[in-house]
Amino acid sequence: MHIKNPKDFKAGLLFILFGVAASVFARGYSLGTAAKMGPGYFPLFLGLMLTALGLIISLKSLSKRRETTKKELIRFRPVVFVLSSIVLFGLLLYPLGMIFSTLLLVTISSMASDEFNMKVALWNAIVLTLVILIIFVYFLQFQIPVFPAFLRGRV
Repeated sequence: MHIKNPKDFKAGLLFILFGVAASVFARGYSLGTAAKMGPGYFPLFLGLMLTALGLIISLKSLSKRRETTKKELIRFRPVVFVLSSIVLFGLLLYPLGMIFSTLLLVTISSMASDEFNMKVALWNAIVLTLVILIIFVYFLQFQIPVFPAFLRGRV
């Protein structure tokens, strides 16, 4: 057997790993029944489904004959932009607030793509910021600063 798509194969193995881990950890809780589910019911079946999905993805990435393909080089641009945007978000959340930090996170991480478009990135950032405001601030009532420190009266 030959791996014709290494990315899918590795993703499938990762799904299998997480699925097995979730299933093993869920065994520590009572399962209950389908009518009266216990705390371990959902994690166990979610882990089993994730394992099955990983098996399907991994098996689909295999082929019986060898095909010559070029080795894919590591692309540093996505790694640098995505990781730096996450680090900046963490560092700037309290001084700039959630709105501006999220806008920066989405815009900078969008630059990792070869098809980067500033207009699309800004629209994505605005929509994602509104969704985060609604979910985390309004519904879940997280105590995170929404506005920058200078607008909240703290410097």
